[in-house]
Amino acid sequence: MNKANTVTNADITAVFDRVADLLEFTEANPFRIRAYRSAARTISSMIESLASLRENSTRTFTDIEGIGTDLSHKIEVLLETGSLPLLEELEASVPPGVFAIMRVPGLGPKKAKILFEKLHIESLESLENACREGRVATIRGFGEKTQQSILDNMAFAKSDQHQRLLWEDADGIMQDVLAYMKQSFAARTVEGAGSWRRGCETVGDLDLVVESDDPTTVMNHFAEWNGTTVVLLRGDTKMSIRGPRETQIDLRVVTHDSFGCALQYFTGSKEHNVLLRSRAREHNLTLNEYGVFDGFQASETSVPEKMSVNVIHAEKGKWIAGRTEEDVYKAIGLPWIPSEMREGRSEITLAEEGRLPRLVQLSDVRGDLHMHTTATDGENTLEEMVQAAIERKLEYIAITDHGQRVTMARGLNAKRLLNQWGEIDRLNDSLSKHGKPAIVVLKGIEVDMLEKGGLDLPDNVLEQADWVVASLHYGQSQPREKITSRILEAISNPHVSVIGHPTGRLINRRQAYDVDMLTVIQSAAKYGTFLEINANPWRLDLNDIHAAAAQKAGVKLVISTDAHSTQGLRQMRHGILQARRASLASQDIANTRSLSELRTIMKKRTRIQ
Repeated sequence: MNKANTVTNADITAVFDRVADLLEFTEANPFRIRAYRSAARTISSMIESLASLRENSTRTFTDIEGIGTDLSHKIEVLLETGSLPLLEELEASVPPGVFAIMRVPGLGPKKAKILFEKLHIESLESLENACREGRVATIRGFGEKTQQSILDNMAFAKSDQHQRLLWEDADGIMQDVLAYMKQSFAARTVEGAGSWRRGCETVGDLDLVVESDDPTTVMNHFAEWNGTTVVLLRGDTKMSIRGPRETQIDLRVVTHDSFGCALQYFTGSKEHNVLLRSRAREHNLTLNEYGVFDGFQASETSVPEKMSVNVIHAEKGKWIAGRTEEDVYKAIGLPWIPSEMREGRSEITLAEEGRLPRLVQLSDVRGDLHMHTTATDGENTLEEMVQAAIERKLEYIAITDHGQRVTMARGLNAKRLLNQWGEIDRLNDSLSKHGKPAIVVLKGIEVDMLEKGGLDLPDNVLEQADWVVASLHYGQSQPREKITSRILEAISNPHVSVIGHPTGRLINRRQAYDVDMLTVIQSAAKYGTFLEINANPWRLDLNDIHAAAAQKAGVKLVISTDAHSTQGLRQMRHGILQARRASLASQDIANTRSLSELRTIMKKRTRIQ
């Protein structure tokens, strides 16, 4: 845990999540467990730091939705001391190996509790031994299949190297398995679901939903995929395997009448599904993975003829929808909601009020405003990057090699930069020689925010640029106030167009630096400086929460690839997914506009004519 004076929202989120797990293990009141999980989720989505809110005499933590007096007090304690007595008390009462047991896929706090009580299991080693001796299978609710699944997942749980996959890596696996499953003659429709379909930054397991009347043939086909290393579980209509990179892939086979509901259900998120089920109850309907039913519970007698009735739990009710997602949402009085928005935030309200945005699409993008060449640390020349951009049908790009502070990348000093801009002028002249050019190349630079303040190139150089990206690469461990002030200084510089990768995070590699993003967003709105959604799959920075807050504050956003090669230009799609998760429309993204329109909204810029 951090020291008290550096306790962040992420720290408090982690504490509340751990408390919830331990409360669930000890079979505490479900409402209490839910309160901590809800609070953790709310805090993780906040832009404003709890530490800053605490200093505001006009506000209290109870102003935050879902935070009552008790949780407010615990936040105060965490901010004041850096620790929480309740967590220490719970950890002292629970065997230290419990959390290791929970790392086994399928074993949450409840099952870990049962294993501890019935077999005195409190470590991965004792769990593995109990499975090999056949003792786990004797416990009610486990059985042979679960026991074997635990053994098959043991190496996975013991590995300290496993991390959730970047969406890009998960997508590679998903595309392979989708293409393969579509070859099955028994599969009418095959779709990916889960966090992959929602475009999440990282993905744990992959989910497949297949429409078929012959689940046995579909599952046999799945087992024969060359990516299948082991079958973890197989039932009548569901199956799990371990695939490439130890990724678990879960398959569910459903009939035509259930396909839409199943796809919606397994896409999630859990929070979104809870809201949909609640809305269904308000309409005197039951919504589950098999369909929408009239009445609070669906009945076996009402299930369509070919539906698997053995898994329907019900008394009465008539099946009324479920074949498509559109039908499902329509049955409960809503328009279809894009999968990237389904996180249990504001999407239901927007749908109810008819205010769902038309989310930005890759085809909307007309320019890419952050890329590098062999002049610094890029892999391709200026000409090669331009040609690749033309092939992608972009109308304009900005060449933004590093400034001189980034010595490891052979950053450009003023002389080298001006020489490069001369090359760009000559290239633009050549492109326009026979009429309208295929593309316009903007003279850009990625300047560094210096540790002591200021930028690594002088204003009299920057004022000659068409596009200036200001980024922070050094001094990332400086105090929050210092890092924030460096970014604010860059935002207020009249020559800076955009702040690049504003929090500096590298997913699975490096945490974001400690920065007051609320103040950064407010300052960007004030000065008209753009903020970047960096499409590099390791960055995706801004994240979706920050991007949504920036849009709400009126900040202009740019999606850029930060490409270091011609292949890197393909990364734009990752930035688009991030923007869609932030509920952004085309008009929220500056580089979906034509160059002339971009020039119009660049109020601070004077060089682009």
